[in-house]
Amino acid sequence: MSWFQVEEYLRHDDRAVLPLGSTEQHAYLSLLTDAILAERVALDAAEPMGVPVYPALPFGISSYFLGFPGTVSLGVETYVRVMQDILESLAKGGFRRVLLVSGHGGNAPASALARDWSAGHPGMQVRYYSWWDAPRTGKKVKEVDPVGMHASWTENYPWTRLEGRTAPDVQKPPVDYPRLRLREAGQVRETLGDGSFGGRYQRADEEMLAIWEVAVTETREALVDGWL
Repeated sequence: MSWFQVEEYLRHDDRAVLPLGSTEQHAYLSLLTDAILAERVALDAAEPMGVPVYPALPFGISSYFLGFPGTVSLGVETYVRVMQDILESLAKGGFRRVLLVSGHGGNAPASALARDWSAGHPGMQVRYYSWWDAPRTGKKVKEVDPVGMHASWTENYPWTRLEGRTAPDVQKPPVDYPRLRLREAGQVRETLGDGSFGGRYQRADEEMLAIWEVAVTETREALVDGWL
């Protein structure tokens, strides 16, 4: 869209979507997996309504994966400041309802920020939405396979795979997550090996697309409902 088109859009609607991703190791999948999925589910959800979707914020809070080359992490304070600047820009541009569609659990500080920032800006509503663990989407994932963790089949979609990189056809034992959280970045890599937290690396595309359909529908509902 050009700025002319945004100005015209704002004559009849004031919603926008900002996907929140990360750039971090995902075993055999793209480093940008979280950003790719957050942006795509937002685009698919918003398209029928013509609601603008911004490019995914590609960097999040991922310090625990800095032992893996390619990972980029922002500090919590930096991340919050970046988010504040973005929201201020959207508000000055005329948007009044902003849905943050997160694809990365480490971006959780944006949830509290959305609440607090909205409270300090009358007339603005900012909501934080984790597409991957929304109720119906999470339920559908468990129906397909109850064992699915970071960098496993749950994030292995046709659009997060890398050409020429084939994931192992095995089921990796789940990592001891509480213990892992106590380790430093170098120790995290040593513990995880390839980076997956456990579970199968890939499932049939028809199963993944069935999950995606639920995720898109649920994300669209979040964009339509829940505003004051």
